[in-house]
Amino acid sequence: MRTETLLGLGLTLVSAVAINWGYLLEHRAASKLPSFSARRPVRTVRLLLGSRGWLLGFSLETGGFILYVVALALAPLALVQSVAAGGIGVLAVLVARISRTPLEARERIGVGISILGLVLLAVSLAGGSGEGVAPTWYAIGLWLAVSVGAAVATVTVGARPLPGGAAYGLAAGILFAAGDIATKAVVSGGNHLLLGPAMIGFYAAGTMVLQSGFQRGRALTTAGIATLATNAIPIAAAMTLFQEPLPGGVFGVMRVAAFACVVVGAVWLAPKRPAAPADEPAVALSSDERDIADEYGVERGPHEDRHESVPATEPESR
Repeated sequence: MRTETLLGLGLTLVSAVAINWGYLLEHRAASKLPSFSARRPVRTVRLLLGSRGWLLGFSLETGGFILYVVALALAPLALVQSVAAGGIGVLAVLVARISRTPLEARERIGVGISILGLVLLAVSLAGGSGEGVAPTWYAIGLWLAVSVGAAVATVTVGARPLPGGAAYGLAAGILFAAGDIATKAVVSGGNHLLLGPAMIGFYAAGTMVLQSGFQRGRALTTAGIATLATNAIPIAAAMTLFQEPLPGGVFGVMRVAAFACVVVGAVWLAPKRPAAPADEPAVALSSDERDIADEYGVERGPHEDRHESVPATEPESR
């Protein structure tokens, strides 16, 4: 394997640590802020920029992203994304250590599968790696346009089957993945440098969606699904859009299995839809109704109850 590829994968691992540590700090800060609204983006930006904790997390995320861009210039997209997916293991350890909250069984399984994928990928590198080809403008434009539609559908239609911040994490991952694909095209040089504004736009939109997800779910669920989607989608793009070749024989099988582990790990990280507690009032808003209220600008503080108030009534005398 080329020295440039090994260096790129090393930078990717450092990048994954920085980005996921930044996610955790952003989650801790965003979850304490007033609810964000898609109809008031300027207010959301002001709230985030006014939080020192969030700015520290965003600085770590930005530093990790810079390392990631350098890694993409040195190594094939599929290999970089597979190593970056290992950041979910880093995130799980940070969540357990800092919050002192043990991981749930599903989360442990999801993290374990993701790490298994990293091991398989490392072994498959013995079969070599190859660079792909630059995609056409039509192919890139179509991929990015579909990504926008998929992200919008995820936070609207997907909010019910994917509760607890999972839908927002997936949508953010789709947008980040589109940014990664644009980044790979940009670093390839030539007239693809014109995709620079689109690259920045996708990353900015993904960041905003991710912060909304942080207010709705756990860090490992929201950021974990975002991380795995961010890596799984470009892996598919690497083999189709950029036509990066797979090694032959058993090493090729192992690399495909590694890619599959990234996807399966994301599935196991998605939370089950919780059942309503037995003692919850009948008039309590569902999580989806509360999300819709937030989406349309019904504001509340981080510790305010979102249940509707019900006037007390005298029991009927018999």
